[in-house]
Amino acid sequence: MRTVITITLFIITGIFTALFFGFDLSEASKTLEYDDEQEGIQDRLVIQFSHVVAENTPKGMAARRFASLVESRTDGEIKVQVHSNGTLYNDQQEYQALKEGRVEMIAPATSNLTERFPKWQVLDLPFAFPSHQAVEEAYEGVIGETLLQELEKEGIKGLTFWYNGYKQVTNNSRPIVYPNDFDRLHFRIMPSPVIEAQFEQLGASTSVLPFNKTYRNLEVGFVNGQENTASNIYSKKLYQDQSYMTISNHGYLGYAVLINQEFWDSLSKEHQQIIESSMTETTSWIRRHAIELNDEHTRRLRQQENLQINYLTQAQREAWKRRLTPIYYRVEADVGEKLMMEIYDLQDKYGN
Repeated sequence: MRTVITITLFIITGIFTALFFGFDLSEASKTLEYDDEQEGIQDRLVIQFSHVVAENTPKGMAARRFASLVESRTDGEIKVQVHSNGTLYNDQQEYQALKEGRVEMIAPATSNLTERFPKWQVLDLPFAFPSHQAVEEAYEGVIGETLLQELEKEGIKGLTFWYNGYKQVTNNSRPIVYPNDFDRLHFRIMPSPVIEAQFEQLGASTSVLPFNKTYRNLEVGFVNGQENTASNIYSKKLYQDQSYMTISNHGYLGYAVLINQEFWDSLSKEHQQIIESSMTETTSWIRRHAIELNDEHTRRLRQQENLQINYLTQAQREAWKRRLTPIYYRVEADVGEKLMMEIYDLQDKYGN
């Protein structure tokens, strides 16, 4: 019994000795070491920016550039987290996510807005824009202003339009140079009534598929082909299971940069101005560099041994335009006379 008591007293004495002599109380009174990663963590504002294309495309590069400008100009008070390649939401999910506030910013292809906002179909009209200057005038003039205003009724603020390039056609069956060459082929398309009507007019069938499922559906042969810009075709390797590509420039693919209105209204005026100025600078950058990047990716596509690339002659181009003209009459009621006249004026001005 004495042994147990002795051992117990020894242990208790050791504990008290450690507490009062072994522990330096002065250490407990010192200020904790400064951790710069925690600085302003409660005040930092994070913008989740979701998009579906690769980082080495015009939109992917512009998104990163915009994020860098905003963080720099706000001294880190705002961080834009860019989620590329559809890692957050695919192109059929992102708009609803924006509306519900699950993400603050998106940059969808303009075609993806046409079912909700019929006037946006004007941007999908085949051969609507004879030149890059015509696209710029449409995006930054009356057409762009009118279309962005359409978004306000759903609590979405349109910041600007971003540029990519003209669309080309790929397929795994045969060269496509005349309208009849589309006959009975099956294409992946974006959810646009005009694009669906375009392929229907050309004698082809279509399936609406998310952008990031296009490669797989080409690979397994569910669809014969697709239309896209050279930058998207190259960066997503959409050419790998395709044998033919037509440089047709039959339509233009661009993006609307959108932000949740409620989130926008919660920002200070200073932060709003910084975002707008950063967006203006980024838009100017992508307007210039999108052309260069698509040209570069076209050159790389020409180096692919498995891909035969055909360029439309003037006669072939005119045949496409004649076959697709009825689409203009089909959408006039949805688009409205004002926007249709703007398109016709651009075609007259830039020589369609």
